[in-house]
Amino acid sequence: MPVINFKYSDLCTMLGKEVSQQTLVDRIPMIGADMGDTESGSDDMSVEFFPDRPDLYSVEGVARAMRAFLDIETGLRTYDVGKSDIEVFVDPSVKSVRPHFLCGVVLDVDIDDDFLKSIMEMQEKLHITIGRKRSKLAIGIHDLDKVKGPFTYRLAEPRSVKFVPLAKEEEMDMVEILEKHEKGKDYAHLLDGYTDYPIIEDSEGNVLSFPPIINGALTTVTTGKHNLFIDVTGNNRKAVKGALDIVSTALAERGGRIMTVTMHDGGETFQSPDLTPLEMDISASECDKFLGLELGPTGTVECLRRMGMDAVADGDNVHVTISPVRLDIMHKVDIFEDIATGYGFDKFGGSYSLVQTAGGLDSNNSFSEGVRDIMVGLGFMEVNTLTLSNDREEFEIPGFPVLENVRVLNPITEDHTCLRSYLTPSLVRILRHNKHRDLPQKIFEVGYVVRDNKTQLHLCAMVTASKTSFTEIKSITESALREMGCRYELAASDLTTFISGRGADIIYDGEPIGFFGEMSPAVVVGYEITHPIMFMEIDLSRIVSNQSSTLF
Repeated sequence: MPVINFKYSDLCTMLGKEVSQQTLVDRIPMIGADMGDTESGSDDMSVEFFPDRPDLYSVEGVARAMRAFLDIETGLRTYDVGKSDIEVFVDPSVKSVRPHFLCGVVLDVDIDDDFLKSIMEMQEKLHITIGRKRSKLAIGIHDLDKVKGPFTYRLAEPRSVKFVPLAKEEEMDMVEILEKHEKGKDYAHLLDGYTDYPIIEDSEGNVLSFPPIINGALTTVTTGKHNLFIDVTGNNRKAVKGALDIVSTALAERGGRIMTVTMHDGGETFQSPDLTPLEMDISASECDKFLGLELGPTGTVECLRRMGMDAVADGDNVHVTISPVRLDIMHKVDIFEDIATGYGFDKFGGSYSLVQTAGGLDSNNSFSEGVRDIMVGLGFMEVNTLTLSNDREEFEIPGFPVLENVRVLNPITEDHTCLRSYLTPSLVRILRHNKHRDLPQKIFEVGYVVRDNKTQLHLCAMVTASKTSFTEIKSITESALREMGCRYELAASDLTTFISGRGADIIYDGEPIGFFGEMSPAVVVGYEITHPIMFMEIDLSRIVSNQSSTLF
């Protein structure tokens, strides 16, 4: 998790009120953080924030959140956004490399050493987290007074552009930067396979940035009062916009004035940044039920305002207005979590019960343990297999009835495309991987399959040997059923999985719950096995549900 370092005195200045350090140490973790190496009386503070709150990756973001959480200034923090005359043009050529590009301007930013350090740390934390080490997005912050608009984002031939990169004094072309500059070596892999590289330049050809690698030394931000130009490039528009909003508002927290620029991207022209709040409606009663509270609409609104949101109640419906920097808000459950945070996690819970109780296994687990003891007693070795399978091994090869099963949306391999409906194919795979081992091999599994979108507990036992017989597998099956206390009947099976006349169905309470027999040679060969197989598979769910069978 990202660690944010800042000065206690600086945070109090931004809060607009002196709050005791102990109060901050106690309350900051309540919004989703862990206090780091903060020593009482020291001006240095360190906070480790959860990764879902990138808006808190700077002292400016912490101050904004804590002003609301400590009831200093509740509700949505809004910013006056003006319009500049700066234009930015996005060349279509960049769409093949880093397609998304957004910019903004913040004027009259008074930067001291602590603020400069905070800016650099925030930028790096965003690169590492939501930026995925710059592969998803990269941020540039520039001294606007040293360049002249309009600005252009385009691709360039790597040897055709030379500029002095950040922290260097000599000019380099883009190939030299990737080969010699420390940042170039670290991030060169992000441009592997591309013949042309992206650059951002002003109207006079001065290079502001070579994203996602390095900024130009010309626009280095220093202490003093400056106008700043912010650029964010990346492969995900939501992440790019979120990073721009976070940086822009952090600078505005220091007294800067946010100004939009006019973006020309293909046939689209728009203003950036766009700080329009997000809106969502929730049910106060649903939230109370979800959290186990009785806040009601009024209490819900109060908790949301304490989390830096605006909220209006209309009966049970609560209309919530959310800051654009809250990238973690995607669903009403995220709002419920914020309500719980605003209410205070330290207020949840109650006194411990003094009633002594004894725990125990549920019926499925208790029954499973008994079945395992039975199968081990019959000389079988237990295995645990994957619940993922594929249609060919589940239905096509064994000839089992085709069932509607749960599909894997984006399977990595052809072997794992669905959840299994039978245990038999899973055990056959074990035998296939061990066919070079000595015979006989006797294995079993008590595990879950999925049928009709419900999990069912099954038992499968399998034997491969030089010779198998129907009588032997019948004896094993009946022994297991007898030890389970199960009254059953047998009927001839018409499954093509078995050798004709050597397969049987197990009937329990008038319904078939399984089968056993000798596997057909065609099925054995289909599974790429070289020796005969006999097996049984039983649906234990029906037996477990019968209270009279709780014998274990």
